[in-house]
Amino acid sequence: MTKQLTQVSPHAQDWYREAIIYQVYPRSFNDTNGDGIGDIPGITEKLDYIASLGVDIVWISPYFKSPMKDFGYDIADYCDVDPMFGTLADFDAMVAKAHSLGLKIMIDQVMAHTAEDHAWFKESRSSRDNPKADWYVWSDPAPDGNPPNNWMSVFGGSSWQWDTRRRQYYLHNFLVSQPQLNFHNPQVQQAHLDALRFWLERGVDGIRLDACNFHFHDLELRSNPPAVNRDTATVSDVNPYGMQAHIYDKSRPENLAFLRKLRTLLDEYKAVAIGEVGADDSLAVMAEYTADGDKLQMAYSFNLLVPTCSSHYIRKQVENFEARVKGGWASWSVGNHDVQRVATRWGGPTAPVAFAKMILAMQLSLKGTPCLYQGDELAFAEADVPFELLQDPYGITFWPEFKGRDGCRTPMAWTTGANGGFTEGKPWLPVSPDHLAKAASVQEGDAASSLEFTRKFIAWRRKLPQLTRGAIQFFDTPEPVLALRRDAEGERGIIAVFNLGAEPVRCALPQAVGAEQMEGYGLPGTVIDGQVELPAFGAWFGYAA
Repeated sequence: MTKQLTQVSPHAQDWYREAIIYQVYPRSFNDTNGDGIGDIPGITEKLDYIASLGVDIVWISPYFKSPMKDFGYDIADYCDVDPMFGTLADFDAMVAKAHSLGLKIMIDQVMAHTAEDHAWFKESRSSRDNPKADWYVWSDPAPDGNPPNNWMSVFGGSSWQWDTRRRQYYLHNFLVSQPQLNFHNPQVQQAHLDALRFWLERGVDGIRLDACNFHFHDLELRSNPPAVNRDTATVSDVNPYGMQAHIYDKSRPENLAFLRKLRTLLDEYKAVAIGEVGADDSLAVMAEYTADGDKLQMAYSFNLLVPTCSSHYIRKQVENFEARVKGGWASWSVGNHDVQRVATRWGGPTAPVAFAKMILAMQLSLKGTPCLYQGDELAFAEADVPFELLQDPYGITFWPEFKGRDGCRTPMAWTTGANGGFTEGKPWLPVSPDHLAKAASVQEGDAASSLEFTRKFIAWRRKLPQLTRGAIQFFDTPEPVLALRRDAEGERGIIAVFNLGAEPVRCALPQAVGAEQMEGYGLPGTVIDGQVELPAFGAWFGYAA
């Protein structure tokens, strides 16, 4: 099935507000050369499938040259493809095929740090007076030999690593092998803008900016104070990183000026940016980074990538962002390559297909640009990866209380055959038996499947400007019911009600009195005289009276 070429309004300045993003994790998407690792030709081969979903933007996680200690988020060359994934010619062919299908290509940009193998870092660490000596964050030790402050790595331990060449510490906010660039140096900023221009010239339509609030650090290297209210929602409670208030090591005010420079470059190519924000107050940073139309077009946080799935919590995140934003725009994600799959995280170990359908409909009804993660359209659950097969250094460090990110990164199951049709070789992570039972080939053409529901709901939503661009308000309802209204100028208001729970519910919703039930959204639920009746994981959409 091939998508129609006109999905969003391509000439609208803010076309991205109507769009849907689909994230591809290249290592696990489709392998064409039998080495057990997905590649760019594999993405190209499956672009027709992606287009058939009705999405608009394909976000591709890093494919750049890398030692792969953090699986591509440690970049050794910003302007080349790692041979593991293919060649620049393969990349160009993928972009051309995507554009022919009406799809836009969004690439990951990891600017805050590089791999230790990067030529910039090799030069920087060679001496204290070389041309790139100040391209990374270096510091002399404290008088007793300790690091200069108490900053911590997201991946565990101090964020400072001793280097014997310079006899100084260098900063790393993630792995030791991911040294932090010094964005206070204008040359560093320009080098990144030049590298980005390289890809924009190749036809890239947008960027996803990894860890975009980590670019700058406090020049005085002041220690962070203890966290007043520890963040256990977005930082695992087994990770001491959440015990600090991160006011000096990230989310610094200097970043705003750089984001304006970035936006100026993107505007030359009519490209868009979405920023990943991980902060003590992520919603405030999201609002700040998307405000005033001169920085990022979109931002997302981990606020809906948490274990909590309650109507009160979801409502709070959206309302808080709306209250703080000044003309900016959110992208709401419930799944990605860094967190447990949503079917398991929110639905539990035996979540039915009905749950996956309802969550998709709920996500696509929030105000913002939805971002879907590969396999969620197939209702894939979190895969069980035993310790001996674990690849993720984050999970290895915090095992067994935190099992890392491999469970959401296992290969796509395209068929029920060997290795799910992902590879003819040995896959880098095992293919989940649960995923084989839900393979794309099994669901194709099955009207009751999660895959076909995804296609139909996206097509249904696209015809409704209320759900793509409209204002949003929530209604007071008891758990586990989430009720909201979307309004667009010149259109009838739409009321949407979701049962997030596994038991049938009935609740009074005065706004639903006299409402007209809509057709075609494919979920069970009824309203009679303002009484909403929903089965487990049901939903109801209606035109307001």
